[in-house]
Amino acid sequence: MGTTQTLRTETPATAEDAAELLRACARDGAGVRIGGGATKPWGNPGADCAVVLRTAALDAVVEHNAGDLTAVLQAGVRLRDLDEQLAPAGQMLALDPPLGAGDAATIGGAIAAGDSGPLRHRHGAARDLVLGVTVALSDGSVAQAGGRVIKNVAGYDLAKLFSGSFGTLGLITQVAVRLHPRPRATATATGATDDPARLQEAAIALSSSSLEAQALDVRWESGEGLVLGRFAGIAAAEQAAAAERLLASCGVQARAVDDDAGLWEAQRAAQRGEGAVVRVSGRPTQLREACAAAQAAGATLAGRAALGLWWIALAPAAPGELVGAIALLRDRLHPSPCVVLDAPVPVRANLDPWDQPETSTLHLMRRVKERFDPTATCNPGIYVGGI
Repeated sequence: MGTTQTLRTETPATAEDAAELLRACARDGAGVRIGGGATKPWGNPGADCAVVLRTAALDAVVEHNAGDLTAVLQAGVRLRDLDEQLAPAGQMLALDPPLGAGDAATIGGAIAAGDSGPLRHRHGAARDLVLGVTVALSDGSVAQAGGRVIKNVAGYDLAKLFSGSFGTLGLITQVAVRLHPRPRATATATGATDDPARLQEAAIALSSSSLEAQALDVRWESGEGLVLGRFAGIAAAEQAAAAERLLASCGVQARAVDDDAGLWEAQRAAQRGEGAVVRVSGRPTQLREACAAAQAAGATLAGRAALGLWWIALAPAAPGELVGAIALLRDRLHPSPCVVLDAPVPVRANLDPWDQPETSTLHLMRRVKERFDPTATCNPGIYVGGI
C-alpha cells in the first residue's frame, strides 16, 4: 500500500458541495482522504489519494432544542466548542473522547471513528447518541435517515452504519444527537493497588454493586493500578463515599475525591500515546491478564472497567520494535481483538491494524462498501480487510 499523497485540500461548505466533490473524484478515479480535525490517522495507511477533504467549513450548530434535549450539528463542529455552547443550558453531549492537539476533535470524526471516553460506561457509544444523520455519497447524492428525514436509503440504518465506518462509505455532513443534563456536582472514589488480581476484583465489585456510576474506569502504569468510579448529581458525594467503603473492603487503598476533573482529564489522555496504542476488546474478567500484558510490554493501560474495553499505550520505539511488541500483546490476549490505533505509518504498514481474520462478516462489509462507494473513492484501503 502507498502513503497518502495530498495534492489539494477541499473544505466544502454544504452537503451538496461535498457530494459533488466526491462524484467528480469518483468520475476521475481520484481517491479522497476524508477527515475532520485530523486527530485520528488510524487504520491501514491506505491507497494514494489526490484530494483530502476536511469538514472545517461545516461547523454550525444548526439547532439546539433544549426542551427535548436534542441538537442538530454539522460534522465539523468541534467537541470542545459544542461543550461550551451547551453548558449555559445545563446540558451536554455525553461523548468525551480525547480531543487531540488544539482540541481539534470534531463530532463527525468522533462518530465516524467510533471514538469514546469514560462517559461510555453510562451513556453508551457514539452510535447510541445519534438520532439522525446526513451523508454525502460518491455518486453525488445526499441521503438522510433518522431524525428530520428527507430521504432514506431503504433497508439501511444510516446512523449506525456510518458510525465507526471511518469515512469509507461516504462523508457524514450533519448529525442529530441526543443530549443529557449536565451534572451539578461530581465526586470520584478511587482504589489503588499493585496487584492486578485485586484491581480486577475491586473493579468487578464496584461495577456489580447497586451504586450507579457515571463512569467506571481502570488504569495500570509502572506496576500500579487504579480503579476510578465517578458519581454525578446531588448525591454524588454520598455515593462516592459508599464506593470508597466498598473498594476498601476489597483490600485496595481507597479514597474519595470531590475535585475530580483532573483525574478524568488524565484518564482520557491515557487513551492516546506517542508510540502506539492498541485498543483491546475483552471481558471485565480479563483485566488481570491485560494489566500483565501491558506490564510486560512496558506500556500503560486505561479503559472501561465494566465493558472490558482497554487502551494499551506503548512507549515510542523503532518501528520494528513496536511491531514486535504489538505481536506479543496479541499473542498474550488472544482471542480478544487488539486494534492498533495511534501508530507511525511504518508500523501500520507492516501489520494488520485491525486484527481481523477473513470471515463472512468481512465479506458482508465489503458488499456494503460496494453498495455505497462502488468506485472506492472514500478513504480507500484504510479499513478492515483493505476496505
